[in-house]
Amino acid sequence: MKVTYKLEAFEGPLDLLLHLIDKNELDIYNIPIKEITDQYLGYVQAMQELELEITSEFLVMAATLLSIKSKMLLPKPPVIEFDEYFDDMEDELDPRAELVAKLIEYRKYKSIADMLRDKEVERSLVYTREPEDLTSFLPHSQENPVEGLDVADLLFAFQRTLRKLANRNVVARIRRDEISVKDRIREVIDLLKVRGGKLLFSKLFDYDRTREEIVVTFLAILELMKMKKVVCHQHKLFEDIVIQSREEVSDIDTQFTADEINY
Repeated sequence: MKVTYKLEAFEGPLDLLLHLIDKNELDIYNIPIKEITDQYLGYVQAMQELELEITSEFLVMAATLLSIKSKMLLPKPPVIEFDEYFDDMEDELDPRAELVAKLIEYRKYKSIADMLRDKEVERSLVYTREPEDLTSFLPHSQENPVEGLDVADLLFAFQRTLRKLANRNVVARIRRDEISVKDRIREVIDLLKVRGGKLLFSKLFDYDRTREEIVVTFLAILELMKMKKVVCHQHKLFEDIVIQSREEVSDIDTQFTADEINY
């Protein structure tokens, strides 16, 4: 008759021992080592019969249980009442103590792992959305213009400001070269003599002429026309103005009286 065993998956030998203790409702601090060892070896033998891969950890635990079982079968020394110190030594001589300590620690971490697994399952049922930018809803706070500055920085800025104010109080006098209308009239007459009594209006100005020199030149031309020394004409609209000395004047006099020039 063929018997089929249904074995649960255990993560290690300690997990299998805890399963046996919980299944039989045993006290973990007072483990009946003979019963647990027999059940443990039965599980290992079942795994071998089913041709399951048995790791070395299960075999090491089986050897450990057999070792503890053999120590438990040895006769115990007579009970002698000692003080509390010797009572503690008797507890430490229990061959199950090391195994019990490992089982308690493993149960603690297993319970924590189960709790974290439940948290993971619970969290997996919650769907979230990407965080949005909510800075536009934040209350607007005015930035501090002196943030990050200390008293020394403010003192240096104040000293620089005082130096700038001291430089502003300096008064500078600028002298400009004054050009009289009379001198400009002489220059125009000299140009007419050099050019044969005819000159284009645009030739009176250079590229580096200032606004004052241009105004004085216009006044000099108007004054010469008023004195009937020159004649200005234009052949076509928007063409250059031609300045020409009068034909009846053979020699333009460059000497003017104060009545002739009112500038």
